[in-house]
Amino acid sequence: MSDFRPEGKVPLARDPAVDAGPAARSPFIRLNELLANIAPGKPPLSLAVGEPRHAMPDFVGSVLAGHLDGFGRYPAGRGLPEFRRAAADWFGRRYALTRPLDPEREVLVLNGSREGLFFAALQARARLSPRKRAMIGDAAPAVLLPNPFYAAYGAGAEAAGCESVALPAGADWLPVLERLDAGLLDRTVALYFASPANPQGTIAPRAYLERLVALARAHEVMIFADECYSEIWLGDEPPTGILEVAGPDFANVVAFNSLSKRSSLPGLRCGFCAGDAGFIEAFADFRNVAAPQVPEPLQHVAIAALADEAHVSASRALYRAKVDVADAVFTGLFGYRRPDGGFFLWLDVGALGGGEAAARRLWEREGLRTVPGGYLCRSGPDGGNPGQDFLRIALVQDLATTQAALPRLLAGLS
Repeated sequence: MSDFRPEGKVPLARDPAVDAGPAARSPFIRLNELLANIAPGKPPLSLAVGEPRHAMPDFVGSVLAGHLDGFGRYPAGRGLPEFRRAAADWFGRRYALTRPLDPEREVLVLNGSREGLFFAALQARARLSPRKRAMIGDAAPAVLLPNPFYAAYGAGAEAAGCESVALPAGADWLPVLERLDAGLLDRTVALYFASPANPQGTIAPRAYLERLVALARAHEVMIFADECYSEIWLGDEPPTGILEVAGPDFANVVAFNSLSKRSSLPGLRCGFCAGDAGFIEAFADFRNVAAPQVPEPLQHVAIAALADEAHVSASRALYRAKVDVADAVFTGLFGYRRPDGGFFLWLDVGALGGGEAAARRLWEREGLRTVPGGYLCRSGPDGGNPGQDFLRIALVQDLATTQAALPRLLAGLS
């Protein structure tokens, strides 16, 4: 088993040759290629894609039916005023903000949080202040990524013409802020961050978020906080949101969220972002000509979903029950730790040859589809990949399926 603990003097993963390599590709395309010529040993079951399979809220159909005429109009890029108010109100109920968000200036609808996260890097690069341009000088502008990271972050950095730099992490897998040197931060235009994190489920403490915001402001770096797992917490307290520590002006900070994980509506493709008013204004103008709009009927479903917490609580309870099953199966094995949030397991399978070998083995023996951890991480200049010994398992199926699948997974790894 790997003894990797990502501490110490780990070099930053910023080699352009690495950026252009396999780590920049979709992990699911790479998984398809890995398993292409292997027949599943048992009836196939996917534990790979983070696509919630919980029941949709029961009001979705009736709300959609009541607003079908909206499909006959081009939707406004900024989103319906009612949607922006609903999102601002949800932020106000969910988080202890220093002041309410202004739905006219500080909230935007998105076609799912992924497209917003992707386009945000382009906007960050486009709106650099004269002072920031002077700080960058002739150096390559950079975008900082956690490692592991969601593929859309790296794609956005690449599209923006920035050097993507994967940050070394601590034992909790959070980027180590103390090792960010001033020279790198001066040329950094944006930093992506997720809490709860994908895939390891770490929740960043409030003090960590405060340090992150202070550091970003000192160097004029935009923080793009991916909070799509914010409502799937597995302890007693909900995660602190980045906007809770960024008030009262939310400068340099934008939080991204969606209905995919919170409300088990991944096909709705309706998300939202909120924060820095100057960035949101410029982002709205950019998205009006470059980004997909969100149909009005889908926004009305989102409004209803944001107003209802009962279905969210029920879904969270189901995720907790499934992680309880994982506790019973994996405690003491494969470096298992109960995640703070999210719905992924992050297992150390280094003793079995690493994530790719384990994924092939599980497919060949048990018909279980899982993601090698190395597909979610960027390799460093030395070629080392912090995720290569790990395997990601998505607990997105129903409870009964999960209860059957996890012992099956253990058997396949044994």
